[in-house]
Amino acid sequence: MDAIAMLKDRRSIRKYKNEKVDRELMKEIVDIARWAPSWGNFQIARYTLVDDREIIRKFATDAVKGFGYNIKTLENATGVAVLSFVKGKSGKLDKDEYATSKASSWEVFDAGIACQTFCLAAHAKGIGTCIFGVIDDETISALVSLPGEETVAALIVYGIPDESPAPTPRKSVEKLLRFI
Repeated sequence: MDAIAMLKDRRSIRKYKNEKVDRELMKEIVDIARWAPSWGNFQIARYTLVDDREIIRKFATDAVKGFGYNIKTLENATGVAVLSFVKGKSGKLDKDEYATSKASSWEVFDAGIACQTFCLAAHAKGIGTCIFGVIDDETISALVSLPGEETVAALIVYGIPDESPAPTPRKSVEKLLRFI
């Protein structure tokens, strides 16, 4: 798939076919996503893939703060990636001091790069994704027994798409760009 077309064609998918994505295919997607750049090459992103319908139902009832769009998407989901990251590494040049005014916020930046890379890799392999930010980190951590040194960045629902949403309007380049 052409990279520019992939960037322009990827959409948030909220409707999926009622079939699980093969775990080997998901392993390939994570194998691609692990190449996402990160601060100091610390590679802090972690992927906990959940295809157990009971846990996915618990995400819907307990882990998305009652947000209707997320609940509805999760009710029919066959796969959810818990994107987490190892805390206390990104943003530092040594083990004690942050080297950026963003301090520990840089972890979220690294997680965002990893999230986008995961979603683009999935798209290239024919798998749809939808990123959730309205989440309850602590509930999700408990549901998947996340290690203590990690924190949840996002939920990414994934599956075989059962829709092809049209592109949403984009702001013009002139509204987004400045030259100095």
